[in-house]
Amino acid sequence: MVPPDSAVSPLSHARWWRAGVVQAVSPPGVLDLGPGYLEPSLLPVDEVYPLYAEALAEYGPAALTYGANAGAQPLRALLAARHGCAPEEIMVTAGTSQALTLLCTVLGRPGQAVVVERTCYDLGRRIMTDHGLHLREVDADGEGVRPEALDRALSHGDDVAFVYLTPTFHNPTGTVAGESRRLELLAVAARHGVRIVEDDAYTELGLDRTAPPPSLAALAGRRGVIRLGSFAKTLGPGLRLGWLEADPDLVETMTDRGQLVSGGALNHLTSLAVAMLMGDGRYDRRLSWLRAQLRLRRDTLVAALRAGMGESVTFDCPAGGFFVWLTFEHPRRSESSLLASAGRAGVAVAPGSRFGSVAGTHLRLAYSLNSPDGLAAAAARLAAAWRNEETLR
Repeated sequence: MVPPDSAVSPLSHARWWRAGVVQAVSPPGVLDLGPGYLEPSLLPVDEVYPLYAEALAEYGPAALTYGANAGAQPLRALLAARHGCAPEEIMVTAGTSQALTLLCTVLGRPGQAVVVERTCYDLGRRIMTDHGLHLREVDADGEGVRPEALDRALSHGDDVAFVYLTPTFHNPTGTVAGESRRLELLAVAARHGVRIVEDDAYTELGLDRTAPPPSLAALAGRRGVIRLGSFAKTLGPGLRLGWLEADPDLVETMTDRGQLVSGGALNHLTSLAVAMLMGDGRYDRRLSWLRAQLRLRRDTLVAALRAGMGESVTFDCPAGGFFVWLTFEHPRRSESSLLASAGRAGVAVAPGSRFGSVAGTHLRLAYSLNSPDGLAAAAARLAAAWRNEETLR
């Protein structure tokens, strides 16, 4: 591993991120609270390093040939046991983005609608519109989509490909739907005969003692629900590995696509490597450690925001995931002015408008990409910048 550049500030990701190797590198001196990445020190380099040797020792040439279309059986069996379903209901994917791309081609056709929350994952929205699907936005509250809003959206009589929901540790708002709300949403979708795609990328990153309710897929017995999971947030997006849960017939349909028939399993060797990690308890130990690290970062950012922001900004402390969703109460605080003042202070944040038709002024802050010291420094910079902007008004 190339050592970090000791000449760069210890709060800078440029010590580890290198242009042309990673997707994005923040400018020197900028504390980046924008993307949902894990901080370099949270990525399990030492744990992942031996896994490929272990997989090759266990499976030999079988690890380097074409894998079974639905994914390596060892990983499918481990995931099925973990999530209370059968291996036939699991398909290994190259992550949530690839799974959603596949579903858009299998379940949708250009011109169809996808029902989405008015505020939801921006790149999920982009994947769907890239496939010619148009987004029908519905209202949400503190538990996500309101059942009556979903019912209205599905009552137009035109063609809906599927409903896209994130009921657990929502991106960007962090909300969690209660079990009764989940059952209501399932009933509405079933009544209209429309499938739900459940984006569950953050579900294993609960940071409080209370576990989230069962997934929509579990509550429905995977009938009418396709659940998307990922190792990107728990291990690292560079693995390009995830899975989906669906009824066996749909799994069979998806694995009979030309890409998989031609190329075999997605990330076959990586699947076997991660199965080594999951099979002996190392993955769960990793999760426990990661949750503690994220909890510390969340608590640091939340405390610093509460101390510095005053009453002009409101937010809830998220129970899991990566993000804090800020709402600005002052009617004259525009998103563009907030972003500009944050930028001048050397802090990058995500604009709320990126995530859909957002009412009011919002920003999303990620606590996953910085150290506790970096988060405290970023919150102090933001508070000073925004207080100064208020003074100048």
